[in-house]
This record gives sequence, structure tokens and C-alpha cells, in this order.
Amino acid sequence: MGYNSFYNKNVKRWIGVFLAVVLILILWPFYFIIAAAVAIEDGFPVFYRPYRGGYGGKPFRIFKFRSMVKNADKIGGGTTALNDSRITKVGNFLRKTKLDETPQLFNIIAGSMSFIGPRPELLRYVEKYEGEEELIMQVRPGITDFSSVEFINLDEVVGSGNADEMYEKYVLKRKNKLRVKYAKEVSFTTDCKLFFGTVWRVIEKAFGFIFLNKHK
Repeated sequence: MGYNSFYNKNVKRWIGVFLAVVLILILWPFYFIIAAAVAIEDGFPVFYRPYRGGYGGKPFRIFKFRSMVKNADKIGGGTTALNDSRITKVGNFLRKTKLDETPQLFNIIAGSMSFIGPRPELLRYVEKYEGEEELIMQVRPGITDFSSVEFINLDEVVGSGNADEMYEKYVLKRKNKLRVKYAKEVSFTTDCKLFFGTVWRVIEKAFGFIFLNKHK
């Protein structure tokens, strides 16, 4: 298998579109509730749509529910620190449960993302890809991959200080290695393992957050 496989270039795309359409039909009432909660706390817009590095090296705008105050990227860096003051109350819940990522189903339908694939990176980091890192651009970015599972608690890894500096020093190279690993190993089997592995980690994280809050 791998990035040159028929699965990666053809089959994977249409499986993703089908599943994304089904999930949107199921989730759209919750989207209205989440959108209303975001707007009530911090106004519009309810979506955050920054540019990220995409398939074939083409930048695209990712869909997320806005979990930070407006113009957060102008207030602080691109990496979210532990207990980042820019995160709203609703946003904190969305991030802990990963619900802020679910609008990326629209990116999947549009063809700019897949369910499984290298997590899309900030353009300033993508522009520095070299050697094998360029393979990352040969697969569509995804909602989850090896790096998403390993760094599901990224804010705890970078800490509460200079998050961008910590990310660049201790996380970025490792994430890129895991992204390259995915590009080389992409297959239906790999995608299934990552999908169910991610679901399990997200459930663990969400229940941990909810349980701990109930007992504070």
C-alpha cells in the first residue's frame, strides 16, 4: 500500500464522502446547539477557518467550531498552551470532547481532507518540509492520524509557557515523522486501526474531563 496505492488515490476518497454525508445527517441538530452555544458566549463567527497545508501542497481552509476568543491568533501564538486564557468556556468543553473538530466533515466532502490522514499543519511549518517530509503532501490531511493519537493531550506536552517554542522544539519533528509513517503505510487496514484507536482515546479523554469536572 502507501501513498501511491489505488486505495489512497481513489477508494479512500469515496468511502470518506459517503461516511461524512451520513454523519452530517445524524449530527446536524447538534451542530445548531453547538453553534448557538458558541454565539451566545462570544458572538459570531461560530466557525474558525484558518489556512492549513493541503493535498498536493495546496493550502485550504479548515472548518472548526471556534473554541477561542475572536482574533485569538493575533493575541497569541499558533499553538494552544495548557490552560490557555484565549479558550472560552464553551470552547474548553468542545476541545476536551473533540467536538470542535467535527465540522471537518465538510472538508471531507469538499475533498480537502479525509477521516484518516496527516493532521494539517500551519503553513509556516509546511513551507519548511524537506526530504521525506514532502511525502506528507501526497495524502489528504485527516481528522486523525498516528500523531493525533500520540499527542491527544498536546496542551499538556507544551505546557503553559511559550507553547510555540515548546512545540517546535519537542513536538514538530516527532509529528512529522509520524505523518511520514502514515504516508508510507496508508491502507484500509491502517485507517481502520487509527479510526477505532482514535475513537477510544477521545472517549477516554471526554469521560475523564466530564468525570473530573463533576467531582470538583
